[in-house]
Amino acid sequence: MNQRIYEIEQVVKEYDGRCVLHARDLEVVKGEILALVGPSGAGKSTLLRLLNFLEPPTRGEIRFHGLPFAKDRPLPLELCRKVTTVFQRPILLNRSVEANVAYGLRLRGEWDAEQRVQAALVRVGLGSMARQKARTLSGGEAQRVALARAIVLEPEVLLLDEPTANLDPYNVGLIEEIVRTLNSERGTTVVLVTHNVFQARRLAHRVGLMLEGRLTEICDVDTFFESPGDRRTRAFVHGEMVY
Repeated sequence: MNQRIYEIEQVVKEYDGRCVLHARDLEVVKGEILALVGPSGAGKSTLLRLLNFLEPPTRGEIRFHGLPFAKDRPLPLELCRKVTTVFQRPILLNRSVEANVAYGLRLRGEWDAEQRVQAALVRVGLGSMARQKARTLSGGEAQRVALARAIVLEPEVLLLDEPTANLDPYNVGLIEEIVRTLNSERGTTVVLVTHNVFQARRLAHRVGLMLEGRLTEICDVDTFFESPGDRRTRAFVHGEMVY
């Protein structure tokens, strides 16, 4: 039986009284790569923020390993630390590459982690750039530093918000291979938000389409692209949806 890491029921998120997310029913299974696709403003990034416990739902409940996370029920810190996000536009410290990668570890009181930091940099192809200043990096290199900063924490769940947006094909390929390897070798569960349906097809085990804050369809990757049940999914996959 597949182990459910997340269970979401009737989760609503509102900002200033405006509903931006209404996730009625969603499960994330241990060890899967789940891709969320859809137009801008569909609620994908909002859902990631809730999955990383950065803010609570307005209504409803998210269960993580069976424990509830809600407006008045925060999760223990040790559980929150099992989840890490890489954002679309990572903010790097005006320090060296290795200092950026070590930052999260030091916040957790782990000061003697040079080997782990170097191993993370090697994994993302930046082993020779440890002493370089972060401000000198290209966009693709900065995104890989952000990914190294996440994976050095050895998260159980990795949340990725448009991790390859505006990157050249070389960096897209590198980042996709890193994600694929983390999932296959470490068993890292990945939730990926992407506008790139081809990327979703390459990486994901399951794909969900979000429209106007709601998850309209979620299924295995082959079904999603070859025989979706919802006409809106078919329109989106075939490039017929105008938004």
